[in-house]
Amino acid sequence: MHTMLRAPTPIHVRTQPHCLFSTHVASSFQIKSSVNRKNAKYVLKGEAANNIFKVNPDTGDVFAFARLDREKVSSYPLVALIVDKDTDKDLESPSSFTIKVHDINDNWPVFTQQLFNASVLEMSPGGTSVMRLTAVDADDPTVAEHTTVMYQILKGGENFAIDNSGLITTTKQNLDREVQARYEIVVEARDAQGLRGESGTATVLIILQDINDNFPIFTQPAVYTFEVPEDTRVGSSVGSLFVEDPDEPQNRMTKFEIVQGEYRDTFSIETDPTRNEGIIKPKKPLDFEFIQKYSFVIEATDPTINLKYVRGLSGKNKAQVIINILDVDEPPVFQKRFYHFRLKENQKKHLVGSVLAKDPDKAGNKIEYTIRKTSDKGQFFRITKQGDIYSEKQLDREIHPWYNLTVEANELDSNGKLTGKESIVQVHVEVLDENDNAPEFAQPYDPRVCENAVQGKLVVQISAVDKDVTPQNVKFKFALGTDNSNFTLIDNRDNTANITVKYGPFDRDHAKFHYLPVLISDNGSPSLTSTNTLTVVVCKCNQQGTFTFCEEAVAQVGVSIQALVAIFLCILTIAVITLLIFLRRRLRKQAHAHGKCVTEIHEQLVTYDEEGGGEMDTTSYDVSVLNSVRSGTTKAPLSMMDARPPMYSKVQKPPRLAPGMHGGPGEMATMIEVKKDEADHDGGVPPYDTLHIYDYEGSESIAESLSSLGTDSTDSDIDYDFLNDWGPRFKMLAELYGSNPWDEMVY
Repeated sequence: MHTMLRAPTPIHVRTQPHCLFSTHVASSFQIKSSVNRKNAKYVLKGEAANNIFKVNPDTGDVFAFARLDREKVSSYPLVALIVDKDTDKDLESPSSFTIKVHDINDNWPVFTQQLFNASVLEMSPGGTSVMRLTAVDADDPTVAEHTTVMYQILKGGENFAIDNSGLITTTKQNLDREVQARYEIVVEARDAQGLRGESGTATVLIILQDINDNFPIFTQPAVYTFEVPEDTRVGSSVGSLFVEDPDEPQNRMTKFEIVQGEYRDTFSIETDPTRNEGIIKPKKPLDFEFIQKYSFVIEATDPTINLKYVRGLSGKNKAQVIINILDVDEPPVFQKRFYHFRLKENQKKHLVGSVLAKDPDKAGNKIEYTIRKTSDKGQFFRITKQGDIYSEKQLDREIHPWYNLTVEANELDSNGKLTGKESIVQVHVEVLDENDNAPEFAQPYDPRVCENAVQGKLVVQISAVDKDVTPQNVKFKFALGTDNSNFTLIDNRDNTANITVKYGPFDRDHAKFHYLPVLISDNGSPSLTSTNTLTVVVCKCNQQGTFTFCEEAVAQVGVSIQALVAIFLCILTIAVITLLIFLRRRLRKQAHAHGKCVTEIHEQLVTYDEEGGGEMDTTSYDVSVLNSVRSGTTKAPLSMMDARPPMYSKVQKPPRLAPGMHGGPGEMATMIEVKKDEADHDGGVPPYDTLHIYDYEGSESIAESLSSLGTDSTDSDIDYDFLNDWGPRFKMLAELYGSNPWDEMVY
């Protein structure tokens, strides 16, 4: 409630001219001049003048005409004037003053919000601070007890308390989140005089924060049984143990440990924190033929738990685990993870070593061994049924010092067939060195000597290398293969040798190149010697001994016997291929020439489009003719181009009808019927369509026939030989109507 002054309330104050008064609202307030003026009046000016405050112009009493609320406006600045009633002119200077409103306790404390959230760790001791609340009172804080706030808990004060400063604390130390995780309390705020209102209450929601104060507990009975195949891979899961921990996930640090039982080193238990479970994994391969059952005790603990909050240890954190191993058909097992054999080079059909694999199952099936071709592409080795590996070819350490073979062991059933179970093992064959390579020059040398060189002049220093494994005490011996030269070889006894001038100057006109055979021997067993040619070029030199002109020496390359054999085989192969190509072309030419003398034999397609009368038509043709043609007993019929018209193509005219006789068929119709009947009854006609040509013109024309069909060209009196002179266009007519030289022949 707000208490305000009611208007009109006279407020009197005595003011001095030209003075600023600051006064508090009282029972009376009067403006009065120190000079007595009869024709004067009082006037107020300011924002609150004439609406909140008004003045009696005659007496100077000031009245409040509205309720005053200090919490809204705590002071009002005004200006007092004394003016002439008639002219409104100032009789005195204006006086400014301020009216301040006295505060009364008319506001109750108010919370800034209606809902507060707080949290505190569970199991915290009594008196632990939770949070501090603050309520605001709008009254004047300078007035005693107007803004003093007092707090009390209206609801939920069993576990929490609040003091007059608004601080909320716990009153108990056994607040357990797993029992109750949240609390709701209602707090009221009032001032010292007991003023309260609806907005003076607030709700506080307190959440208990979790701590790690609970042990994990197994969720099922104390015995876990699992069945695991013996071929389970190491490190894979064979089973899970589930536990319950009422703490939140971030406070679950369950650790599983095998505390009792044999073969505890065979398995490990890993913790899955997301699902709070223990995963059992084998650390070693399982073997049914060796152990069929494992039994041990597992304890679930939490090493990070705060023991001072634990009220008691639970006996449910241990469980027994039984793992039964199941038998499966396993592949063969090699006795070793890999095999390493040594074999001297250049040996053939020699035993390298033996591998052995067994069937781990009770059946104990036989094993068959093979070498994968991908690991022995050159087929240098073979393996027997017993697993013995032999070398099939001579091995050269300088080409392949190692061979890595993959040997397969395949299981066979009682019938000797493959069961599909196989295993592999790596076999490493190390080829040992033998002294089978003679030493040679360490590098290509290009020695040069001045033609005016003096005796003892060093030409070049040479050294040697050996492709074989060179021991530390290897000693190479050097010697010249000829004594008839102007050079001397000096063995330095340190695997090097010096070539020097033996007599003195050289003659370039006689020889510009000197080929020195150098013999190099090693101290192996047996000792090997090679001949290496050293080409020395004789050059022109100046007086200082500097080379001024040298011919380019042609490299003398030594060729081994193996290289010569390879070159010879290549040349022989090319010669054989060339000979075969030549013979093939020759045979083709002979066959082509022979084929020209042979009569061409090919099939002829005979087409005829005559339809028979069906199965009842047995009189039109002689069927035996067709059968004879099919079986090949008769001669092939002549082609249509070679067939000549039969004799009946020369027809005679049918008898003419007497004049006046009508009703019968015409002359042409009669002729056609006659020829048709003759053709139908002719048994010698070939079994295909035949073109019949008739030269009958008919007898109805008065001028008789004008055609030359019935006459022979030789009977004509006209000579058509002149057509030959008309050019190529009339060549065909000239041949048809001209004289036939065969007709003039005399038989």
